[in-house]
Amino acid sequence: MHKLTQSPDQNGLFPVITDRQALENGDILAPKFDKNGLITAVVCDHHSGDVLMVAHMNEQALQRTLKSGQSHFWSRSRQELWHKGATSGNFQEVREIRIDCDQDVVLLKVEVKGDASCHTGNTSCFFRQVENRDGKITLVADPTP
Repeated sequence: MHKLTQSPDQNGLFPVITDRQALENGDILAPKFDKNGLITAVVCDHHSGDVLMVAHMNEQALQRTLKSGQSHFWSRSRQELWHKGATSGNFQEVREIRIDCDQDVVLLKVEVKGDASCHTGNTSCFFRQVENRDGKITLVADPTP
């Protein structure tokens, strides 16, 4: 039997599991939000597997993502809920959601409806590579972002 408790700082959308075995191997979604109420979300392309972006979700963003089938995040800089694509038109249709073993990172496999995932207009937020050129660390843009 799973040991479940309700966290006093959550409004009951997700349970908190205190049994480590149940948390790591069980079948109950019990995301572990950090002290700021956030969980890291890695977003990758459903077809290629390329990492498109890393963002954060609060409980409400994760719940909206689960219900709508589109990515929602919490903007740490703007301190507001953010529906990916609402202003750019580059929506992310969620095809699969995974959570890591200790339920503190979410992986979203998405299909982008548009041509970019990065606010810079690039396909991925990871469009620059760190290189060491003769002892000087530099960033080099991917020729095919």
